[in-house]
Amino acid sequence: MPAYRQFRDVRQFGPVKVATFHDGRGRDRHTAACTAPRCDFSAEYNNRSAAELAARTHRCTA
Repeated sequence: MPAYRQFRDVRQFGPVKVATFHDGRGRDRHTAACTAPRCDFSAEYNNRSAAELAARTHRCTA
């Protein structure tokens, strides 16, 4: 069954969006995902600063 995630505190750094959500165990998780076409970058992090650092340093390969 797919997980339904409600994202909050969404910010955009260039083509990368960073958002916070609750995982299935009630913990806060943070994700960074690139919105550029044909770029498959996305990752989850335990803290917001790591997700924002990944967003700022990401370079699209497409």
